[in-house]
Amino acid sequence: MLADKQTPSTIDIGTARVRRLDISFSKTLSTDQHGFSERLRLLTLRLQTSLELDRLLDFFFEEVSNLVPLRALSYSHSGTDFQLQIGEANGFDVSYSLSHSGDCLGELCLFSSQYVPDPVLEQLENALDCLLFPLRNALLYRQAVQASLKDPLTGAGNRAAMVHALSRETELSRRHSQAVSVIMLDMDHFKRLNDTYGHQAGDAALKATALLLKEQLRNVDMVFRFGGEEFVLVLSNSGPEAAAVVAERIRAAIQNLCLLVGDKQVRLSASLGCATHQPGESQDDLLRRADQALYQAKQDGRNLTRVASA
Repeated sequence: MLADKQTPSTIDIGTARVRRLDISFSKTLSTDQHGFSERLRLLTLRLQTSLELDRLLDFFFEEVSNLVPLRALSYSHSGTDFQLQIGEANGFDVSYSLSHSGDCLGELCLFSSQYVPDPVLEQLENALDCLLFPLRNALLYRQAVQASLKDPLTGAGNRAAMVHALSRETELSRRHSQAVSVIMLDMDHFKRLNDTYGHQAGDAALKATALLLKEQLRNVDMVFRFGGEEFVLVLSNSGPEAAAVVAERIRAAIQNLCLLVGDKQVRLSASLGCATHQPGESQDDLLRRADQALYQAKQDGRNLTRVASA
């Protein structure tokens, strides 16, 4: 069922601050208003205890649900590729575009089983005022973490990010008996490309390959630059057959990729090795088997895909 929508609202930090000052310094507050102000103070204190976006929004939803009859929260921030939903998103909803000094803090949608009257909306927006500064800090923290886990040249994840992702995926594999596979990819004759056309051409080839890899994969799959001209792909919930299909599709796409260097067209190719996580297997052993399959692909003539034996 489509949710019944109320008029979308925009929270501006300037007007929100004025509203909060009005609450703090009004001499005509009723007892209930004083109680609400105390709840806002406690909400502010709790929101200052975490820089993790999911925990921060969970705290906010939990506390505000005691003030306003909410059933769900949906939040997204495109700049950090973050999305979160808490509860069942149906019923009446009210949407907010959150911003600070022209910086987008994301889109927030709150859902209620009943229509939210204007006095309650005013209370809700005072609560949102308490969220703005902690949310901005959490987004800055997330951006800093993301930057530390990205390869600066290609935008793919770096080795540290790969280790973290593999730890998470192998743990999910152990707990839920779902397959996880890795593909190790190495660009063929990359040194020759650098020596013939220069390192700028090599950098352009790496960037183009990283972009192609992201386009070829699902949203749940991950791309990491392993070092030099090597990439590692982590395929969530994918067994050996699925990984082999993906690897072969990527190999063919790279083979058809044409790099323009000056007035010359340069063809690229890559060799790939696939391995699927086995029960009790360590990250290092999983990567080692993928690397062995990659080595076999190179030994067999390059521009090939090979799958590791069990």
